[in-house]
This record gives sequence, C-alpha cells and structure tokens, in this order.
Amino acid sequence: MKTTVTDLPGSRARVEVEVTADDVNRSVQRAARGLAREMRLPGFRKGKAPPSLVIQRVGFDAVIDEAVREALPGWYEKAIFASGVSPIGDPEVEVTEVPKAAGEPLAFKFEVGVRPEAQLGEYLGLEVGRADAEVPDDVIEQESIRMQEGFAKLEAVERAAGVGDVLMVDFVGSLDDVPFEGGEAKDYMLEIGTNQLIDDFEDQLIGASAGEQQMVEVTFPEEYGAEHLAGQDAVFAVSVKEVREKILPELDDEFASDASDFETIEELRADIRSKLAESAEERIEADFKASVIDAAVENATVVVPGDLATARAAERWDRVARQLQSRGMDPAQYLQMQGKTQEEIIEESLPDAEKELRREAVLTAIAEKEQIEITEEEMVEALEHTAEHERTTGAKLLTRMREDGRDALIREDIQVKKAIDLLSESAKPIPMDRAEAREKLWTPGD
Repeated sequence: MKTTVTDLPGSRARVEVEVTADDVNRSVQRAARGLAREMRLPGFRKGKAPPSLVIQRVGFDAVIDEAVREALPGWYEKAIFASGVSPIGDPEVEVTEVPKAAGEPLAFKFEVGVRPEAQLGEYLGLEVGRADAEVPDDVIEQESIRMQEGFAKLEAVERAAGVGDVLMVDFVGSLDDVPFEGGEAKDYMLEIGTNQLIDDFEDQLIGASAGEQQMVEVTFPEEYGAEHLAGQDAVFAVSVKEVREKILPELDDEFASDASDFETIEELRADIRSKLAESAEERIEADFKASVIDAAVENATVVVPGDLATARAAERWDRVARQLQSRGMDPAQYLQMQGKTQEEIIEESLPDAEKELRREAVLTAIAEKEQIEITEEEMVEALEHTAEHERTTGAKLLTRMREDGRDALIREDIQVKKAIDLLSESAKPIPMDRAEAREKLWTPGD
C-alpha cells in the first residue's frame, strides 16, 4: 500500500492511497467466495463454486463493488497507520480508481481532521503551584469516625425516631393517588440525616415510632432522572416497622485491635495518616503534572478549528457509549437518566475537547523538539499488561503490531508520557497560595 499525505488548511489532511493489485485480488477472491454462498451453480454444491466461476457468472464489476464495500474500512485503517496521520473525526472517503479487470490496483483518497500544530513558547523550568501532602488532624478523625461507623451496631428502641436513627420502613409512592413504577419498597433501611432520598423525605419521619404510618409529601426535582417523575408532587405512604439506634464503639485500643492489625488506637491513626498521605501524594502529583502541561499550553499558540473540537467531542461521547455498553448499560438509557440528548452532551464537552487537543498538540511538539527516543525495551514493557491478557509476550505482541503499523501508536503514547515527565521534572513547584495570588494579579496579555 502506497500513501501520499497533503496538509490542508484548518488542521486537515488529504491522504491519497494506492492499494496493490495483490491486495485487491485477495479482496476480490474473498468477495467472490462470499457471493458463492448465496449461489447454486450447475455441478457445484451451494457455496462451493470457485471464485473464478462466480466472477464469470455475475461479472467482475459486481464482484469488485462487493470487494470494495467489504475491504475499504480495513484499507482505510491500514492507510492511517502507513501515513502516520492522527485522525480526528470521521473521514470523507472517495474511491478514485476502480480496477476494470483482475491484476489492476485500486486508488482512493480521504480527507480527515488531524491534530493541530503547536507553536511552542517557554515550557521548561515553569513555576507551578503544588499542594502540600500533609494530612490535617481533622481528616484523620473523619476517617477514624468512618471506620467507627462501619462497626456500629443497630439496636431496636421503643421511642420516637431522631437524627442518626435507622428506620426499617415499607413505603408506596403515588401521583394523584395512582402508584408509580419504582415508588415501592419493603424493609427499606433509612438512616435519618443522610439525605438518602429526595427532598425532605427523611425529615418528615423525625418523631415517628414503630407501628406508625406517615404520609410523606415530596416534590421531585425538575431534572430528575426519571422523566415521568421530574417536577411532580408525590405522596408516600410510609409504614415504620422499627426504630433502631446506632451504637458506636469507643475509639480506643480495643476498637483498634478489633478493626485492624494494630494494638493501639494511636498506631491505627498513624496508619490512616500514612495511607491518606500516600493517596494524597499520588493525587497531588497528578494535579501538578496537569498544571505543568496547562502552563506550557498557555505559553504556546495552538489554533483549534471549531469543527475539529466538535469532532473530538463526538469521539469522547463514543468512548463513553462503548464503556457504558461494556458494563451492560444502553447509552440511550444513560442519556434519558441525564435528561439530555447526545447532541447536548457533545456540546457541553466542547471546552474539554478543545483543551484535550491543545494539550496533545503541545506535548507532541515538545516530544519532537526534544527528539525523545523510545527503546525497544520500553515498547515491549508498555505492552506486557495487554500481552498477559492475550496469553502472549510483549515482544510477540509488538511484532504483530509492527506488521500493520500499529506500533506507532505505542511509540507515540510513550513519547507523550516522557514529554510529561520532562515538563514536570524541570518545573519549579511553588506554594499553592503563591500560585493563586499570582493568578489573581496576572491575566493573559499582561
């Protein structure tokens, strides 16, 4: 396959592709075998006629049309890898030369959006705010209380319910005296004060006792996920079956021994502090790297056409839709729960899509300017996790990817990660309050 790339205005590229006669012939043979499955020719069982006879019977033009229809997506993918183009959005494809007989090549071209170019500004040694990883004592206390809550016991009491109590209830909801779907539950455990349910549902049960019935009136939010309930006034008939008091254990050495491998509460709190600090450090490092990238982007010039941002926003939605489907959720159902259309989701994500494109453009430009090189060992290591799932080795998987040019994706991904490391390692961290004060004093253009 031969490809020729022409850069076009507006971050677009035209790729002209020539498919070899051998590749075309293989696709014609596959198409003929596919047509044979639907044909019954004299002297052959259904589907067993040789491709040459099928071509003779239906004509080469009909077979090449079928071959192009089936093979064009695969040829397009190979052309993308062969050309080195990083496509954004859907391509505009045109077949420009169709073989008239076996042994001739085929040509097609396509135009597609591509990553915008960045004119780099200053990007090394940038001063960027970095948060402190110290964990305040009140956060340690909150985590201790969360663990304490996990070991709480519930004891039935003969008194009116108050904040913090757990009620076991049955309830049936209705709109205009007509029960609605999803509005009924039995033996539901409801902790007063946690705002598990909508509006002031829980507050209306304060003072209720076991054996009582309460009529709870609520109004569903205007943007409630279930459209048939959004903005509606509803009444719930609630039967209080039990009032249970939450009994919390003392935060002492005995609790530490029961809840962990530590003997004292001080040892447990020290462990909590260590784990929270480690988690905070990971989050702070990720935020710091993102801030360094954004600072480099701020110093660069990147023009992102509106249609390119829209195309990337659509790709972002497509990724979300595939993730939802992999978890067994229909994307249409997700949209309904959000109360939005696909077009609205895409429109809302335009700022993030543009930011994503600017970051990619700058990081790619930095990788090129710094001539970041990738070793064979780094590529193999990057593929080890995927290779393990495919029951092969990173080296073998890399060899397979090289056959169709997909190794370029791995190489580019590692280059971008190295560019990020280069930026963050050269950056100069400053206290967050100083960085925030500077942002207030300085504005773009000053």
